[in-house]
Amino acid sequence: MNATKFFSELKRRNVYKVAITYGVVAWLLIQVATQVFPFFEIPSWTVRLVVLLGVIGFPIALIIAWAFELTPEGLKRTEVADALPARPSPQRTWIYVAITAGVLAIGLFFFGRSMVWNVVMERSTTSQVPAKSIAVLPFANLSEEKSNAYFAEGIQDEILTRLAKIADLKVISRTSTQRYKSSPDDLPEIARQLGVAHVVEGSVQKSGDDVRVNVQLIKAANDSHLWANTFDRKLTDIFSVESEVAKAIADQLQAKLTGREEEVIAAKPTDNPEAYDAYLRGLA
Repeated sequence: MNATKFFSELKRRNVYKVAITYGVVAWLLIQVATQVFPFFEIPSWTVRLVVLLGVIGFPIALIIAWAFELTPEGLKRTEVADALPARPSPQRTWIYVAITAGVLAIGLFFFGRSMVWNVVMERSTTSQVPAKSIAVLPFANLSEEKSNAYFAEGIQDEILTRLAKIADLKVISRTSTQRYKSSPDDLPEIARQLGVAHVVEGSVQKSGDDVRVNVQLIKAANDSHLWANTFDRKLTDIFSVESEVAKAIADQLQAKLTGREEEVIAAKPTDNPEAYDAYLRGLA
């Protein structure tokens, strides 16, 4: 059998059709395995098995296509099928199968690439956020007198200022955080917008000379609490709360403090609480 007759025989026995259809369907199955299996945490060896079976099955499919033919009476050897009475040409169903499988395979391929790209970009963005970065959100005013909101703002500002004195920390300015709520619904998204890994939330309740301050340090990636505390103090001792909070946050983030930074954090701006209160009112 010369080359021309051999290739004609391949065409007559539908070997070309089987090869094309098998290749497209196999590619579809491989795309399903590589793009879908990982989302269901199916072991990676199953993906390799699908690829291996697809490669091994290809020559087997060609041999079967050469030796057998599908007839209305079922699968017959080619020699037997040739001896059967002539019958109408079968519809080209294989073309539609190949086209459909091809479209699905291409769709899965680009879907998988887009998912991989999103994961890479997300990891890249996450890796760019410094581990020792923090934003102090506005403190909620829980006082019965709503006019005491200035005092909650002052406590937040003092804690932020003390943290900003620590060179080992990246602290977002109050200007950038004041547009957010004290307890936002989507904390990870806000942290992403601000470019920080941690967020401080708090509340202040003032009644006469009594002050209660609640503070919590949150890891934005999983919205988990790293530290939280409640301080009940007199107005004359409010500066110690701000110093303790700044020091506790620095310890939780393992920030290195110099001797000078420790002195700055512990320093009191004044010993006169009335003057401090007037100062905060003036800022507001």
